Order: sequence, then structure tokens, then C-alpha cells
Amino acid sequence: MRIKYMLPAILLLSATAASAKDSTLYDPSIKHMPKDGVVKLYGAGGPHTAFRKVADRWQANTGQSIEIIAGPEVTWSSKAQSDADILWGTSEQSMTAFLETYKTFSSDQVEPIYIRPTIIAVKEGNPKGITGFEDLLKPGMKIIVTEGAGVANTSGTGAWEDVAGRLGRLSDVAAFRKNIVVFAKGSGASFRAFQAEDADAWITWPNWPFTKHDVLDKVAIAADRTVWRDVNVALSPDADPAAQAFLDYLLTPEAQMIMKTEGWVR
Repeated sequence: MRIKYMLPAILLLSATAASAKDSTLYDPSIKHMPKDGVVKLYGAGGPHTAFRKVADRWQANTGQSIEIIAGPEVTWSSKAQSDADILWGTSEQSMTAFLETYKTFSSDQVEPIYIRPTIIAVKEGNPKGITGFEDLLKPGMKIIVTEGAGVANTSGTGAWEDVAGRLGRLSDVAAFRKNIVVFAKGSGASFRAFQAEDADAWITWPNWPFTKHDVLDKVAIAADRTVWRDVNVALSPDADPAAQAFLDYLLTPEAQMIMKTEGWVR
């Protein structure tokens, strides 16, 4: 038996291709036939690193083959339409967008399974001495935010605005926006922009400082500003029987301990 993980390369899309909506990925000629003896999960990057740890343990216990396929949707959409047993969404709005393309799955099959808070990622060692969100409102700060911009499906869409506007002060949103140097289409693109721009801060999720601890540190956002978004899953009605067994294991106390190592809680 085998376990396989794939993180497709980020594709450099032309401006024309990038302007297309995710729903155009739907291909009605593809027949969804996931029963092939291998449990396959598809979704955006982020949860995949924790899912891999859980899958390693599950495979060791069961010997069942499993693949975790993560990355920008365009890199795996055709395959997922063909053989996905499970989809995961990195937020509710992300999963809703997925359901426009993966017609075998439906909203009543979606189950929120873990949740995590927005945080501030800063450079390792926190050279600017950032202690909270209010520091990001100071003139001259260089901030990265993640946005779908109407063309990409990402959990970060709108998260920075929700945090900035949480207290109902328009001035906070305006001051924060002046410091944004890049609106990146996806968390992977945000991480690259953070490094390329030598940025001071990035509004993101805990898994990034956990998995990139050699270059990132985490600063918490005060509870009255924190925004929480879930990771959710949808099981195909035609899935391999073992797919439900993996989802069941994903919620066990053992799996919860693994997920918590990257900031995911129930």
C-alpha cells in the first residue's frame, strides 16, 4: 500500500486566463468515477500539511492508500472532477465556490471540521517589534494581504477587511489599507510576496508560521479583532468506502492533537 502527496506547481497564467472565474473550470465531459481503491482529497494549500500528518498515521494504522492533492485550484481541477473522494474548503466561501465546479458534491454534504484564527505573520525575530494589530496602522508599515480579487478561490478573501473593520472604525480600515503593498491571489503567492517585498506583516492563518518557522514568527490578534474561519470537507456520494473511514479518523482525539500542532482546533 502507498501514500502519496502532490503539491502541483504554481502555474504562471496569462492575464486573460487569470481573469476567468473559477466556475469556468467545470468540464461537463468529465465523468466522476472516484472508486479506484485510493482515497483522494483535493483542496487549497494550508490544511494539507496537517492533513498529511494525519494521513501518515491513518495509513500506518490501516495500510490504505491515500493521496492529498493541494495547491491552486486550476492545477488540480480536472483530476478532481474525475476522481475526488473528498474536497476540503479552507473557508465556507471557498467551499461554496468549489461547489459551482464539482457538481457531484452538494452543499448538504459539507461538514465544518476545524477552525482557526487570523494572525499576523512577521519576519523571524519580529524586527519591527509588532505586538498587535494597532501597530499595523502606523504610517510606513509594509503589509501583505491575501485576496481572491474576484478571480481566485482563497480563504483569505476579505479576512483583512474583517479584522480591520471589526471595531466599526472606518479610520482603521483606511489606515490599514494605506499600508498594503501587495494584494496576493492566494496564500502561497502571499508568502512569496512577503519575502520579495521585504514586508513587515501579513494577515494570515497560524499554519504558515508553524510550517515556515525558519522565516516567520506569529503575533496574535486581540480577541475583539480576531476573525475565525473553518476548514470543511465534502464527501462524494460515489467515494471509495475507505474515504468515510478517513474522515471519521480525522475527527478522533488522536487526529485533533495532530491538527492542533498547526493551529487547527475544534
